[in-house]
Amino acid sequence: MSPAPVPPHGADRPEKRRRLRELLDRAGHERVLLTTGPTLAWYLDGARVDVGAGAAPVLAVVADGRGDVVHCAVNEVDRLLAEELPDDVDVRPVPWAVPPALAAARDLPREDDLALELRAARAGLLPGERVRYADLGRACAEVLTRALHEAEPAQSERALAGRVGGLLLAEGIDPLVVLVAGQDRVLLRHPVPGPGPLGRRAMVVVCGRRHGLVANLTRWVAFDDPDPATAEATRAVLEVEADALAACRPSRTLAEVLEDVARAYPRHGFDAQEWTRHHQGGPTGYAGRDPRATPDAVDTVVPGQAFAWNPTAPGVKVEDTLVLAPGADPQVLTCDPAWPTVTVRGLARPAELRR
Repeated sequence: MSPAPVPPHGADRPEKRRRLRELLDRAGHERVLLTTGPTLAWYLDGARVDVGAGAAPVLAVVADGRGDVVHCAVNEVDRLLAEELPDDVDVRPVPWAVPPALAAARDLPREDDLALELRAARAGLLPGERVRYADLGRACAEVLTRALHEAEPAQSERALAGRVGGLLLAEGIDPLVVLVAGQDRVLLRHPVPGPGPLGRRAMVVVCGRRHGLVANLTRWVAFDDPDPATAEATRAVLEVEADALAACRPSRTLAEVLEDVARAYPRHGFDAQEWTRHHQGGPTGYAGRDPRATPDAVDTVVPGQAFAWNPTAPGVKVEDTLVLAPGADPQVLTCDPAWPTVTVRGLARPAELRR
């Protein structure tokens, strides 16, 4: 695999600052305090803003789209200046015992006040982000290809998860989520790895983060021929995904798109309530789902946005990270040419790996 690309600091920054300034002008604010991992990583052009998956950011930014001030834990300053932060910020050290957000001015509007607007601002991917995202998606896909080509029925779920996690880390990718279900647990929708063997059929789910962006994908491996019912359900769930992609048209709300996804299940032979038994995914980018599509989600589809839908039914699931653009075929980012595929409405989709 190729080495992880270095964030091209400055490549997308002017447009990100312009988007933020426009957002603040519409809201009637001069500045905003940015505190969450997804927004900070976006605004700082892919900087690693924490020191562990799930950890709180080690910095906060008072941002106005012109001259940004980074309040950062004193023990992180040297690393961040040398390796992460763009040159156009003013860094102010904060004692390690003080949360960076508390060190900033307290009369500022907070991210929570502008959460919907900030998600919209980071939704349309910029050129530098597209390059980094494609590199990340390909690396994650190649990791699963390698790990599942090496997998054996007697291997434990935990051993396979460890192998996948190690390969991701070696590529500079944070394994935010690694789920594994062996044959006895494939009916579980979120199978945290257990001690049992893979058996004759297994599923692996990965959410991998690099330079702030998160790639999401699911792959299946089978050590014998699947039964006809499973094969038919797999084909049907791929059709549900195709309907979800077709429903992602600019300016539609996520709630409207989800309504189409829900209607797709019975149209392709599933129970009409199947969509209620697991979340269906939604936009992705600087968070695994940014946000998750729900019946109440008012976020709208933005041109050039990334999505990871994950339609699922008992024993079957499909998931990839794709970028959608009006008038163009979806670009599958989590793609490895070595993985077997089937064609669904003109788009190559992952098939089960037969071993």
